[in-house]
Amino acid sequence: MPSQVKTDMENKKILGARRTNLKFGLQPRSPNISVMRLCLEEVSKWSHSLEALLSSKYGMKIFQAFLKSEFSDENIEFWLVCEDFKKIKSSLRMSCRARKIFKRYVQVEAPREINIDQRTREVIRRNLETPTTESFDAAQRIVYALMEKDSYPRFIKSDIYQALLNSTIK
Repeated sequence: MPSQVKTDMENKKILGARRTNLKFGLQPRSPNISVMRLCLEEVSKWSHSLEALLSSKYGMKIFQAFLKSEFSDENIEFWLVCEDFKKIKSSLRMSCRARKIFKRYVQVEAPREINIDQRTREVIRRNLETPTTESFDAAQRIVYALMEKDSYPRFIKSDIYQALLNSTIK
């Protein structure tokens, strides 16, 4: 069996296992579990917009788990890191954190590289000298748009979201 076919089969097995684990993780284990507190109104709101989904504590967690199951969670990770970065007050801490974010998500061949254009990447690199709370805003907008056009519609159509929606109707 060629190595690429074998790798594809292994990836499918891993993805299937992650989906199963994600579905299992959403199954109520006791009446007090957080999923039981989800109501139809909240879960339904998630389908209105990505913003509605991300503004929900539970929606965010479930969306993150979904993206992780698809091996595409670097965008939401980056978006969340940027949200935290904006809250930093100390310029020294901001400078240190900006460099870490750049190395992890922005630079070419970063471990969790996000899909942004070279111009945006270069502007961020130049701004590392004197970072501000807006240093990653352009990249964050690009990543948000990518999630809105790609990941979010897949999530809304996913078996996971549909099962959760159906379980709140009962």
